[in-house]
Amino acid sequence: MLSVLRNRTYRHLFTAQVIALVGTGLATVALGLLAYDIAGPRAGSVLGTALAIKMVAYVAIAPAIGAVAHRVPRRVLMVGSDLTRAAVALMLPFVDQVWQVYVLIFALQAASAAFTPTFQAVIPDVLPEERDYTQALSMSRLAYDLESLFSPALAAALLSFMTYNWLFLGTVGGFLASGALVVSAVLPKPAPAAPPERTGGIYAKASAGSRLFFRVPRLRALLCLNLAVAAASAMVTVNTVVYVRDHLGRSTGDVAFALGAYGAGSMLVALVLPRVLDRVADRTVMLRGGLLLTLVFAAVGVITSASGGSWRWPALLGAWAAFGAACSMVLTPTGRLLRRSAPSEERTPAFAAQFSLSHAAWLLTYPLAGWVGASAGLLAAVVALGAIGLVAAVSAVWLWPARDAADTPHVHTALEPGHPHLQDAVRHGEGWRHSHSPTSDELHLACAGATR
Repeated sequence: MLSVLRNRTYRHLFTAQVIALVGTGLATVALGLLAYDIAGPRAGSVLGTALAIKMVAYVAIAPAIGAVAHRVPRRVLMVGSDLTRAAVALMLPFVDQVWQVYVLIFALQAASAAFTPTFQAVIPDVLPEERDYTQALSMSRLAYDLESLFSPALAAALLSFMTYNWLFLGTVGGFLASGALVVSAVLPKPAPAAPPERTGGIYAKASAGSRLFFRVPRLRALLCLNLAVAAASAMVTVNTVVYVRDHLGRSTGDVAFALGAYGAGSMLVALVLPRVLDRVADRTVMLRGGLLLTLVFAAVGVITSASGGSWRWPALLGAWAAFGAACSMVLTPTGRLLRRSAPSEERTPAFAAQFSLSHAAWLLTYPLAGWVGASAGLLAAVVALGAIGLVAAVSAVWLWPARDAADTPHVHTALEPGHPHLQDAVRHGEGWRHSHSPTSDELHLACAGATR
């Protein structure tokens, strides 16, 4: 897997991602403790609202970025986002009111909504080979897991001799280092944007990726899997501090260890998936991950309903690790589906749509986890989120066709030579013949008169 790091550009981008996420992980722990200081036992409600605001920023801004990204150099967009995030994180230690948390979270996540889809769309251009890209997806998953594993462990160590407010400075340093590494990377030129007659106005550009999701069966299934993952991760992110501090009566440092268990499960799966995906279809791995989430929710329900017992702490750590593993089974192969579903010139809108639509699911589950947990108790939150996860996972199985071919040969007769979509095509009679995923094929059959 580490062989992809021989590519200098990818190495710099991956390092930037790791450093930024470590800083973000420190902020996640500090934000939970800040909310607990401000709101006490209702910290879950504050965190749920703050994370809902984060999702609003993601859902509203990512599609707009996808629509105008071709007008702004990708390096400028990513570095500007990093500098904005660093400036906002610098203000967080001075927060003492709930509304201030909400304002700064919106600004921070608006910048992230610009950075992340752009970063994700660059990687397929840096690593065009399928095997290399699959390894990069696992590396990226591992980087995200550092936010849940290494960062909480580091936070636990730092909290032994400093207050949590100092953790926010680590976030500032992470974003500044990320921006410097992006500047040092040589980014490939993006594919030419689609011709004006195909793109339409700003609304059409902003909604192009979303339309792709809603018209393609396996991407509709991905939407359901996103919802199942959101239900599980909301339970972990929002209510871990309540489980550890109130339900189990454990120390502040154990909040970090519980979050670390989630990251450990996710990291273990990400390490083995590249080899698994060489032999097993994406559909099999992702659907099994979605169904596994429902079983873990049942186990969490047992832990929550128990009135006592020392076994609850290791059981909670095991459940959190299983949540992480199942989420990684769904999330790691997602980039492969998107890469197959859109030609290179449309990847940024496609990744922006995935970013926006997946976070729309979190927009539902984050406040639900916080508000239901605060008003009706943790068990009610487990039941509500578990039911959502079950319906979503079963719907994904139903929506994703069992026979989902990776490539469909077809001929374009209406596209001019040199069109970006025909980069890998060969002459075939009066048209151009090539193969790509049936998902993007559906789009081009309609717009370009292709025949099979």
